[in-house]
Amino acid sequence: MTHVNDPAVVDRLMRTKGRWAIVGLSTNEWRSAFEVALYVRGTMGMEIIPINMRGEDVHGETGYKFLADVPLERQPIDVVDCFVNSQRVGAVVDQAIEVGAKAVWLQLGVIDEDAAERAKAAGLDVVMNLCPAQVGWRYGL
Repeated sequence: MTHVNDPAVVDRLMRTKGRWAIVGLSTNEWRSAFEVALYVRGTMGMEIIPINMRGEDVHGETGYKFLADVPLERQPIDVVDCFVNSQRVGAVVDQAIEVGAKAVWLQLGVIDEDAAERAKAAGLDVVMNLCPAQVGWRYGL
């Protein structure tokens, strides 16, 4: 079955202040995650948690290698925003389920129908193939 984004879910995630773990956010300024993270934090008003292969800090925020590395005082994670390719995102979605995240947001071009179904079956909200920075204007952001 093909996932269809629920406009009410997108609206709620865009407007409800929360904690977004951004997987694939590194100090590489040329990657879209770098700028989108600033939008998520600055314009949307969310707390961001960088997740990247080196566990490096980004935008003055402490970074971690894996979602499971995020300390309890920075949980729960409201949204896991995925800037990894479609072939790798299934593992990230599984980690999001394991840590008790409330939603997964798969960025533009990141599509994994099976992972989306696993997340929905586990009770997570799912947004796929969409970028909050590109649709924010629709929500007055």
